[in-house]
Parts: sequence; structure tokens; C-alpha cells
Amino acid sequence: MTEPTFNQTDPDRPQTDETPDDDLDLDDEYDEEGYDGEEEEEPGPPHPVNWYLLRADELEKEWYALNRWVETIRRTYGLPASVIPPFWHRHDELLWELSSLHLHWLCAYHPEQTGSAPFGWHRDFADARQRLREWVAASGTRLDRDRPTRQTTWPGEDPADPVEDVFVADRDRDFVEYVAEQVAERRAAEDAFYAGADARTGELP
Repeated sequence: MTEPTFNQTDPDRPQTDETPDDDLDLDDEYDEEGYDGEEEEEPGPPHPVNWYLLRADELEKEWYALNRWVETIRRTYGLPASVIPPFWHRHDELLWELSSLHLHWLCAYHPEQTGSAPFGWHRDFADARQRLREWVAASGTRLDRDRPTRQTTWPGEDPADPVEDVFVADRDRDFVEYVAEQVAERRAAEDAFYAGADARTGELP
């Protein structure tokens, strides 16, 4: 018979190897090609996500966390492509809007929050849907195609590149490939930054 082990924080309580199977894996389709979905819970309320400042590993984690939440919210509320289009990940204006809405949702449903917080989130959700419609209409992204958001050229700037529609057959594959590119670019920038460190002291320029 196997001797029971004991909890380090409570020597009188036996510790078993059984853990509740309540972890729902929402990233099966990404396990082989992208982030595996395993996240460590952080104590306290969620903090704002500044996409410009995330390191490569953090960037990948946040991309997949946001994607899972967007998939859930669009199905839960039956949102059309005019509110959340398939290729939202390719448009910064949609990324920041959805990221803010996600953070607001996490805070509203945090255990330390008051019971009326979810109602406030739904009120703000209505405002966000209107803004999302405006972003989507301005960007030109559609259900089965995408194009870069048009940029206004200011006096003295080089003319903007022509904007053309691109048809995408597999949205999930496009997301995985896009995130991989973003993470690779961020990691290359980090490597270039740390390459300038003093080899003797480790100080950065």
C-alpha cells in the first residue's frame, strides 16, 4: 500500500494525487501550432494590457487569452461580423477595443467585485458594440475577406500603399500564423535590444 504524503502547509492533512477535472481546454486547435492555453492565475484584480510593452511570451499568452474570450462572447451573444469580424486580430483599433472590453469583463466578474458590477459591464457592452460597428465599417473587413485599415496621408508623408481585399479561407489558421509572426517580430526586437548589453556588466545602453 502506498504511504500517503502530507500537505506541507498542513502536516495533519493527507495530500492525494487526485485533482478535480474542471479545467476546460479551449485551445485544442492551437496545441500543435500555437500557445497551449496553460495559464497561471495571478492574484488580485486584472491589470490593463499594454500591447506595445508586452514581451514575446507575454504577447503570445495575451493573444490566445483574448481570442478565446472573443470566441466565447461572439457565440454567447450571437454577434454578427459587423460587430466582431473574423479577422479582428489584423486591425489594431479592434484589438484595443476588444482587449479593453475583455479587461472590463474580467474586473466585473472578479470575486472581489460587487454584485452589481456585471450589470455595469452589460451597459458598457452596449456602447462598445456601437463603437465596434464604427471600427468595422471604417476598416472594411468583412466576413470572408479582409484588407488593411485605410490610412490618411498627411502633407509631407509618402503616399499610403494601395488597399486590396484578401480572401481568407481558414480564419483559425490565419490567426495562428498572424500571432506567430507578431511574436517572432517582438522576440527579434528583444534579442536586438539585449544584444547591445555590456558583456562584462550586463548593463544596457
